[in-house]
Amino acid sequence: MIRTTSVGDGSELEWFKSSYSSNGNEGDCIEIATAPDTVHIRDSKHAQGPRFTVGRTAWAGFVTYATAR
Repeated sequence: MIRTTSVGDGSELEWFKSSYSSNGNEGDCIEIATAPDTVHIRDSKHAQGPRFTVGRTAWAGFVTYATAR
């Protein structure tokens, strides 16, 4: 996975998305930002919209599940 950082957000979080998500032109994916105890998720098309936050253990479980699909 290659990280592509989103800029212009104004928050203290560093948002990124996988280069595997799209060719970079559509913006049709999620972005994540990590903090010491949490992972923040948002829609890349609506960066100022709602955000979903989960603990690191829950995120690791989701990634394990998703990669098996």
